[in-house]
Amino acid sequence: MMHRAAFALLALLVVAPSRAGPGFDARPWLDDLAQMRAAMATKYANLEWAVFDRGADLDDYFSRAQARILKAQNAGDAKAAFDGLVRRLGDGHVEIDWPTQASPQTAVPHDACVETGFDNAKAAAPLAALAPGYMPLRNEQSDMFPAGTIRVGRHRVGVLKIALFSSEAFPALCRAALEALSIASDKPCPDDCADKIARWADVRMTQDFIAQIEALERARIDALVVDITGNGGGSEWAEAAARMLTPRRLVSERMDFVRGAQWMKELADAETTLRDAAKTATAGDHTFLLSLADQAAAKRAVAATPCDSAPLLKARHPDCAWLGEGFYASGLLASADPASLRGKAWAATVFTPMEYPYREGVWRGPLIVLVDGESWSASEEFASVLQDNHAAFIIGEPTGGAGCGHTDGSSPIILTNSGGQLQLPDCARLRRDGSNEVRGVRPDLMLGWGRHDGPKLRAAAFLTALPDAIERARMTARHKS
Repeated sequence: MMHRAAFALLALLVVAPSRAGPGFDARPWLDDLAQMRAAMATKYANLEWAVFDRGADLDDYFSRAQARILKAQNAGDAKAAFDGLVRRLGDGHVEIDWPTQASPQTAVPHDACVETGFDNAKAAAPLAALAPGYMPLRNEQSDMFPAGTIRVGRHRVGVLKIALFSSEAFPALCRAALEALSIASDKPCPDDCADKIARWADVRMTQDFIAQIEALERARIDALVVDITGNGGGSEWAEAAARMLTPRRLVSERMDFVRGAQWMKELADAETTLRDAAKTATAGDHTFLLSLADQAAAKRAVAATPCDSAPLLKARHPDCAWLGEGFYASGLLASADPASLRGKAWAATVFTPMEYPYREGVWRGPLIVLVDGESWSASEEFASVLQDNHAAFIIGEPTGGAGCGHTDGSSPIILTNSGGQLQLPDCARLRRDGSNEVRGVRPDLMLGWGRHDGPKLRAAAFLTALPDAIERARMTARHKS
């Protein structure tokens, strides 16, 4: 059933006169705007955050968009109205992908790596590489994880760049996977083929990450800077990467969900998988898995119970919780000893870092994480879990603000008339203090970068702040959670 607030706006748009430019019909675009409003009223995970934390006046945003559409002279003007609404909302995971006019297709050879999303344009060098005195490591892992050392007073500091929390940033991994798995690069690569490549690449990426940390340790560093500036996000590997950089047993953020069909299916699938795994598990694991299955069933019942968003859209709290209380960013468990799960077929089902051959505490010393306004999504997850567990000292500038995005199986809303694909996040990661990660990660030490500062100026500011950051990271390392 459509929410009352969304229905009210739809009625408003239906009766609105079309005053658009000559030859341009605004009515289909107004209908799409009403569809977008209805979707946000039922499927937008950060709706409560947008109203009460962001301070978004959604009625005003949609009224402005409507007015712009009514004045539009063409489709480009109408799209600009939608895009302006998205910008005002300020959520990095809300976007509209507009269809482009198809160009004549020419026959091109299949390339399994291109077709499965591998793209080295996502790679980047560390900001510290521009600082005087930086000495790069030159080894076989450096193409994937650029690293080096820099002397800061009496400290030798290691620097490690993570360009993306996904093996897709490294086409060389895909090429190696094709060879190792005997997959032809010039043949179509369906989903099962892509999954095999991704699994192989993820394992190799994790091994190379560990090897690069160990190479920095052999360089006798006494503090480590992990640079995730410009990191657009990635996958659950962020949870594994964080755990490799601290000896602390990290506790992940809670992940809440949008009520509705998507999460009903997600939780039902989890319940089925857990009950199937319990059938062949040991007695202790059997009880553990059935307990998790019961929790999934209870959460599925919450997902099936709608919460009317009409009060939210009028800046009032509803009587119900807008989001269902889910599990965690790391899966069904917030924290786990990997040794206790290793070798169990269901391990990754309950704790997603087990998808990767990670080791806790490969690095055990003071940790500094460098972020900027282009650190998004999974990079915010990485920084948040380390900051919330007092396992790292965060420096830089506030991150972009995307937070949790789209779970497996979620799909965009297709705007009926324009064909625009509206992306809405269906989950929210909640920090230890209860705040929504979509707000962005606030550094412990702000570097004061100017809006127009280029890389060299940013590197200079980073180097100036580094001595203070090292001492404060050393204090953080001694802090007990």
